[in-house]
Amino acid sequence: MTDPQVRRIHWESSHRLISSLYSESGTVLSAIADSAKELEDLILLDGATNDRLQSEQRGLIGISTFELVYGIPNGHIVNAAYAHPNESGSRFNDQTRGAWYAADCQKASIAEVVYHKSKRLSDMIVPDEPGQRPSRDASTYDDWLADFHADFHILEPQEDFSEFLEPEPVPQCYAASQALARRLLDGGSNGLIYPSVRYRKSRCIVCFRPALVYNPHQSERLEITLTANKTGYDYAVRQVPLRND
Repeated sequence: MTDPQVRRIHWESSHRLISSLYSESGTVLSAIADSAKELEDLILLDGATNDRLQSEQRGLIGISTFELVYGIPNGHIVNAAYAHPNESGSRFNDQTRGAWYAADCQKASIAEVVYHKSKRLSDMIVPDEPGQRPSRDASTYDDWLADFHADFHILEPQEDFSEFLEPEPVPQCYAASQALARRLLDGGSNGLIYPSVRYRKSRCIVCFRPALVYNPHQSERLEITLTANKTGYDYAVRQVPLRND
């Protein structure tokens, strides 16, 4: 099929929700270390198995040290998106290389989190709970904003690229879109702009190149609570203070 068209885009303050655990400065290991020496040993041990650190130092399959970013504010947040792909990949990346996904509005990013978190909860078996699945989950996420000023492939009109935007079943529906992304990536593409699958009339971006994620910075912290209903989960969102507020 014909490749999607390439267009110069200028996006300001796109939204990406990241679990607040990974937005904290320092290391979560400090909570379990009893001394500075023990913390140092734990950090060294973590570094030996941490995909982001290994990518930055020696590179991993699918991402090289030359592609990652260094010496910029919040560079570790950007690198983590590329060094920690999901086990089965995501819509436009496979398990060997991650990508930076974001949306043009916060509600679209919330919809993505709610969908995938609800799916994970529904797959759990909790014998003592009604329906044998978790009845409630509350987690906090930080809204990370970033800008993009580069050439991206555009999946428009939507009906011409519907095979890459199938909502279900996950991850099987990712097969065609991952193949497209791999071909475009190998051809030098910076990434894709595409219609949101989970939030109508919104657009999302997947950026293949860490260096093109401009001005990444932390914005609001949100608590997303999922409550089981008969067929799935209802959700509620509220803003909560950042730790340094």
